[in-house]
Amino acid sequence: MAGNSNSPQFGLLFVDDEKSILSSLRRTFIDENYRLYSAQSGEDALSLLGRGDIHCAVIDLKMPGMGGLDLLKEMKASFPDIRVVMLSAYGNITEAVEAVQIGAVDFIEKPFIPESLTARIRQQFNQWALETENKRLRQQVGYQFSFQKLIGSSTRMLKLKKMITQIGPSDAPVLIQGETGTGKELVARSIQHNSTRTKKPFVAIDCAAISESMFEAELFGHIKGAFTGANTSAKGIIRSADQGTLFFDEIGELPLKMQAKLLRVLQEREVRSVGATTPAKVDIRVLAATNRNLKEEVRDGRFREDLFYRLEAITLHVPPLRKRIDDIPDLVRLFIGMHTLETPGMKQFSSGAMAALERYRWPGNVRELENVVRRAMALCKTPVAGLTELPENISCRPVIASATDDSLEAYEKAAVENALKKAGYHRKKAAEILKIGEATLYRKIKRFWPDGLNQ
Repeated sequence: MAGNSNSPQFGLLFVDDEKSILSSLRRTFIDENYRLYSAQSGEDALSLLGRGDIHCAVIDLKMPGMGGLDLLKEMKASFPDIRVVMLSAYGNITEAVEAVQIGAVDFIEKPFIPESLTARIRQQFNQWALETENKRLRQQVGYQFSFQKLIGSSTRMLKLKKMITQIGPSDAPVLIQGETGTGKELVARSIQHNSTRTKKPFVAIDCAAISESMFEAELFGHIKGAFTGANTSAKGIIRSADQGTLFFDEIGELPLKMQAKLLRVLQEREVRSVGATTPAKVDIRVLAATNRNLKEEVRDGRFREDLFYRLEAITLHVPPLRKRIDDIPDLVRLFIGMHTLETPGMKQFSSGAMAALERYRWPGNVRELENVVRRAMALCKTPVAGLTELPENISCRPVIASATDDSLEAYEKAAVENALKKAGYHRKKAAEILKIGEATLYRKIKRFWPDGLNQ
């Protein structure tokens, strides 16, 4: 079955002037959990579309009166969200290309193979179901991406929030820089929430996750038959963000070849799908994020200078968690609230555990903090979690430098001593904790404790 009783029902309309074809289509989909409609003319089809519960239409290309292409044009003008699959017994490639250019998502020749047709309509159903679920989730949890829910009242976070309110209404590109796990995508979503595009699509691209061989087709889209396996047309990621916001996550991972193609899109504001002969205009605001130093990447020849300057009209720096320790209690409360349904019971951390959280350096930033909170919630059997529910590298109170000695050497000595104690004075293990070689550790021990280390 294509759906279940708990899913919104998919409305499928068949339009053909031959009753026998309509009957065959209905029989083909009788076992699918779709709401089926049929019409023998384009005029009848348009009257049914006003119901608002039809999501896909299978339309015959050749019909008396209003033909398939004319009906397609009317639908795209009045009902642009409805997916259209064209049927034709004539195999006319020119009309097939025209139908795709107008907005059809697929083109199938008659006589059709029932199994093939159901599989291709199921693809449309799955895409519709995914978009429907995404809309529901955005409505349900959209508040968390609002400006007010960008957690933090530290000086650095207040400065960042002020910048977001100032640049939000602009359409200028924004480069968001920060370490991994600091919440760069959340900042991007907050920018969009404060922009004039807040009700338009927000589309995120993980540049490190898309293969170079498929990057162009995924980003720019393709027409049916453009390459092996392109059984249907796809408008691509960029066009799906039209009138909205396009967010390039980890833009520094983008290969140089693709950087050149992206630069042309940003300059011309148009996209040419793979296999297409004409480009399509796009209206997008571009946000990009990276944990790399793009200026160094430009200097070393790994990032195009012209693309860098086009992206960095405005630059935001997301502070690491170690530089906004005052925000940790608020973040902890947020994460406990977010995950209380999956692991109810724990309500807060003890003062000792909270002090340990505030003392830790957080190399994984906010993402690491969330994982630590979830771990504690899973382990804790009481409303208050203590040090025992924290990872050892956080709960073990480190040796600290003297309050009267703020030198770098004093902190380095304290770090070495703390690692040795955690490792039970096993020097190889201590070197692994410090991420240095054993020989380096021996030299530091000899320098800090020339008379020998007291264990």
